[in-house]
Amino acid sequence: MHTLAQLRSGELKGIKRLTLSENLTTFPEEIFELADTLEILDLSNNLLSSLPEEISRLTNLKIAFFSNNRFTTVPSFKGCEHLYMVGFKSNQIETFDEEVLPDSISWLILTDNRLKSLPRSIGNLSKLQKCALAGNRLEKLPEEMAACRNLELLRLSANNLKAIPSWLRGLPKLSWLAFSGNPCSAKAQFTLQETVYESLQVKEKLGSGASGDIYKAYSESHEEEVALKLFKGAITSDGYAHDEMNACMSVGEHPNLIKVLSKLQGSERLGLVLEYIPNVYRNLGLPPDFETCTRDTFTEETSFTPETIYKVAKAIASASAHLHAHGLMHGDLYAHNILINDEDHCYLGDFGAASFYELHQKEFERIEVRAFGCLLEDMLSLCPIKEGTIYEKLEELRGKCMNEAVEERPLFREMGF
Repeated sequence: MHTLAQLRSGELKGIKRLTLSENLTTFPEEIFELADTLEILDLSNNLLSSLPEEISRLTNLKIAFFSNNRFTTVPSFKGCEHLYMVGFKSNQIETFDEEVLPDSISWLILTDNRLKSLPRSIGNLSKLQKCALAGNRLEKLPEEMAACRNLELLRLSANNLKAIPSWLRGLPKLSWLAFSGNPCSAKAQFTLQETVYESLQVKEKLGSGASGDIYKAYSESHEEEVALKLFKGAITSDGYAHDEMNACMSVGEHPNLIKVLSKLQGSERLGLVLEYIPNVYRNLGLPPDFETCTRDTFTEETSFTPETIYKVAKAIASASAHLHAHGLMHGDLYAHNILINDEDHCYLGDFGAASFYELHQKEFERIEVRAFGCLLEDMLSLCPIKEGTIYEKLEELRGKCMNEAVEERPLFREMGF
């Protein structure tokens, strides 16, 4: 975090990344003095409502964040030819005019705003890979968006969409899709045993995600150690907390899914009591970063044998087939949402982006099959032994799963494990 005083004194000259949060109401003109080097600008958590027309002077700008401000319209970034990531999460944006973004954009975040429509010119963003639009008021998507053929991740939950257009379901690279909490999404309500919060002995924090925090706890009613997921609010970056809860409660038991034991009683706290997974399990991968955009990252020392990849693939394909048999799309099938132990047993977790659909709509399963193909591709790229029957079988399956002709991809139950 930097200060306005540092900026004005010239102390920050030559930096590549600037982060300022000082209840700013106007864009500091001194930022333009960093134009020769500035690549990442983060002015989140301020009181800004507009940007100067001269923003194009920041010719090296690649990433710009303006979350938690007071913008009511998406400002123009025309002229920022290297800009590829823009974030306006949690503003008050109602209008998104035509031709305000450069064609270089690959990552667009407009979560938690008031948009009712998108500009037709969004179809010009041919490099767009990741688009977060959850928590708006969108009633439809422009048909021109069908030209965004590199789109891989799309968050549409908690809007007012009457339908998911057929062109969207046929996008050749779409892999991670969330659309719960819309009039068009299938409704599912499930009853589950309830647990009184006070009956839990809450212990250490185990982890955090987009939708909530997970704690270790002891449950008197279950007479065992459990995991407690407490949701951060009614709406998250992926959609409504209630939709995630319904998704978790609906799936039934499977050896590669974390068992849901109960939900918290009442409405003061939204939470789920889950099977406790011991700490011998670890995350298979790490979330995407600025460089990889939609693809997971891994530690430098990570490598996988063909046998491990096969076991993971078999388990996740089985769990995914189980979910889709219930008309449920996970929406976030990634290595960072998979837990694995030294025996290669794994669990698929985090249902924050899950969406229900009608069982006959198999194209939703085939979208998720491509995400599975990406998982295979990531793991195979970290396999030092690129030969043998197992490796060749997995590589062949990866190719089938990532087929750009969506209708030709296999369903999970057809993968032959």
